[in-house]
Amino acid sequence: MADPSSYRPRPGEIPDSPGVYRFRDEHRRVIYVGKAKSLRQRLANYFQDLANLHPRTRTMVTTAASVEWTVVSTEVEALQLEYSWIKEYDPRFNVKYRDDKSYPYLAVTMNEEFPRVQVMRGHKKKGVRYFGPYAHAWAIRDTVDLLLRVFPVRTCSAGVFKNAARTGRPCLLGYIGKCAAPCVGRIPPEDHWELADEFCDFMTGRTGTYLRRLEKQMMEAAEDMEYERAARLRDDIGALRKAMEKNAVVLADATDADLIAVAEDELEAAVQIFHVRGGRVRGQRGWVTDKVEEITTGALVEHALQQLYGEETGDSVPKEVLVPALPEPVEPVQQWLTERRGSAVSLRIPQRGDKKALMETVQRNALQALALHKTKRASDLTTRSRALEEIADALDLDSAPLRIECYDISHLQGDDVVASMVVFEDGLGRKSEYRRFQIKGFAGQDDVRSMHEVITRRFRRYLAEKERTGEWAEAADAVAEPEEGEVSLSTLTEDDGRPKKFAYPPQLVVVDGGRPQVAAARRALDELGIDDIAVCGLAKRLEEVWLPGEDDPVVLPRTSEGLYLLQRVRDEAHRFAITYQRTKRAKRFRAGPLDDVPGLGETRKQALIKHFGSVKKLRSATIDQICEVPGIGRKTAETIAVALAQAAPAAPAVNTATGEIMEDMEDGVDETTADTPGEPVAMGAPDERRGQET
Repeated sequence: MADPSSYRPRPGEIPDSPGVYRFRDEHRRVIYVGKAKSLRQRLANYFQDLANLHPRTRTMVTTAASVEWTVVSTEVEALQLEYSWIKEYDPRFNVKYRDDKSYPYLAVTMNEEFPRVQVMRGHKKKGVRYFGPYAHAWAIRDTVDLLLRVFPVRTCSAGVFKNAARTGRPCLLGYIGKCAAPCVGRIPPEDHWELADEFCDFMTGRTGTYLRRLEKQMMEAAEDMEYERAARLRDDIGALRKAMEKNAVVLADATDADLIAVAEDELEAAVQIFHVRGGRVRGQRGWVTDKVEEITTGALVEHALQQLYGEETGDSVPKEVLVPALPEPVEPVQQWLTERRGSAVSLRIPQRGDKKALMETVQRNALQALALHKTKRASDLTTRSRALEEIADALDLDSAPLRIECYDISHLQGDDVVASMVVFEDGLGRKSEYRRFQIKGFAGQDDVRSMHEVITRRFRRYLAEKERTGEWAEAADAVAEPEEGEVSLSTLTEDDGRPKKFAYPPQLVVVDGGRPQVAAARRALDELGIDDIAVCGLAKRLEEVWLPGEDDPVVLPRTSEGLYLLQRVRDEAHRFAITYQRTKRAKRFRAGPLDDVPGLGETRKQALIKHFGSVKKLRSATIDQICEVPGIGRKTAETIAVALAQAAPAAPAVNTATGEIMEDMEDGVDETTADTPGEPVAMGAPDERRGQET
């Protein structure tokens, strides 16, 4: 625990002007970002008697080891810089809203030649118009299904669109009138784009124009005795009105506004937002945050506004934002919103009428969301805490292992030997910390030796980082130079406050295996001089927990939450390792003689196989015939011919049932994807984790 007076700036060093400040811990990680109208006055509040500080603020200043600041011209610039740094550094003591990217939007891709209506999540893209967010994706699909009767905009994917254009046959929606079928030229691009623009106008609340136009067309069709057309228009009007009924009118005068409500206690806060467009509630979202700093309701509102509109411009920022409390000061925030919209934005607290009544509804939703979150989290935390306590008791640890790392070895009969490292913090997997290893020290199958190599490499890098930062200077003698082909940890990231790879030690190392694997892991740690990290192994046969140097395993009850957590950690490490191993094996199986031709990419390989039909026919072709393939010059053709001549042709395949030698097995086989004729390609599942190969 650091003493704030040890890094307190000297009197007169801090400027009396607007700016943004950052607190860093002893490892130079940014732990808090804040802004101030006067840096001198704000920072002075942190360096007072610790007894006068809020408990969370006291924890932050004692965790920090330094403070730095950046001076800006205005409070609006300070607001923008604070938002950018919070996004960049993700400081642990700042307010963090969760579930921001989980809500689905109705999106219209106006940036395409033929705009598409679809459900989208995640970050917004330029040129795409978004409506929502909605609570459920099915709500979007119901609305779109009703509107396609009147606005038959394309909804198919790019692959379906291209296939329909190639065959000249539209999809089912094109046949039943719910798509204008631009894929087969039933409507020109300009008219389809206008149709999508009208769809967007209707979604923004301009509904009266279309209803009146359709009603007029229906009456004209009836007068002309075109009763079938009149009936179709009548059904279209009914579909539009049904879609409008899904969003009840809550505010008069076609108001565009966002309403934000906050429910909070000493530890957490829930934020609820209603998006009102055209007087109707078009979307709803909610967040929950841990109050890791002493913060007022107005400051929570300010953080919510940053989260909502930090990357929005134009009409995405409404004319009016209604809040339960105003940020202090309010002028910079209001000016920032105005700049993002490009016109005036009103930020205020509703006092009376329909807007206040709707704000009370939003507030009730926030209270309910906070209560529901607490119920779920209490259950989850209780279970995870009990599991960690049971593991600590069973393994005789001094405290619960808040960070657990698990290692597993995977190979196929000694080939493509790889290892995985998965990380669980507080009983939950932290996928951004997952890592993958290739076994480099030897060839062949030896799980014990592989485990020793992986543990050694992982914790050598950990010690190297400790030596570089000075946190563990006495470990310098235990640090070896990086192996050939490896990268020193000190070169992996800059000293900018971001977490470093392998920088955090676990309290518990779990290996997939029994006594030999555990002994190898313990020996690797002992050789590096690390004696404060516990090691255990989980054997699959009887789910026994093995400890180093023990003749008998620790047997946890089958109903134990601790055993269940260890099983989840072990199974995740096994899944991650075998996924990586399958990926490497699939790459090896896809190798063929054309892979040895320098400068020959996948596109030209496919062109060659498509032109000749098989590698066998390509091998018998002349250089002039190879030059006939588009993109293949004479020099490349000569290189291909030499490479194929040097590659030994595969042995003929034999039908094991009849003994018959199969002729022309190379015909039709793409040897860029199989190295033995007739051998099935083992396709690995795509690696769905972000772990990095080391």
